Amino acid sequence: MQEQENNEDLKVTQMEENTENTTISQAEENNAEVILLKQQVEELKDKYIRLFADFDNAKKRHAREQLELVQTASKDVIQSLLPVIDDFERAMKTLDTATEVNAVKEGMQLILQKFSSALSSKGLQPMEALHKEFNVEEHDAITEIPAPNTELVGKVVDEIQKGYFLNGKIIRHAKVVVGK
Repeated sequence: MQEQENNEDLKVTQMEENTENTTISQAEENNAEVILLKQQVEELKDKYIRLFADFDNAKKRHAREQLELVQTASKDVIQSLLPVIDDFERAMKTLDTATEVNAVKEGMQLILQKFSSALSSKGLQPMEALHKEFNVEEHDAITEIPAPNTELVGKVVDEIQKGYFLNGKIIRHAKVVVGK
């Protein structure tokens, strides 16, 4: 009987040792898993920080490029207008000594044509409004007057200030007088 008890004690001891070994190995596995997860978290944090920095740099670069584009666009327009300014300056000098009005008038017309062509090369187009149907999208009605004939009722009778399109978009509405 004592032998039987010793066998049972031995079995219990072995079971306890097995349980302890299992618990220790599970704890070691859990520790290894925690360490692995911590490493993964650190890697993901690092990736996140780098992506955020890349995004911030791209945003700043885009803003800088946009500003440069706007500045360059206005530089191009100004450079195209410089010859017109030169022509106006020469015309102003000749006004003091000019005796012939027609020559001055022709010179001014040439300067106006040069100025208009410089602006149209940049996408500026005048709006044709006279004798067209009144359109609230393109025209600002200054006043209404009785139409000189029935064909001009509801149409633009007079243009006070010309309207303009820039690359197909209205940048200034025409100020008009409408026939009623």
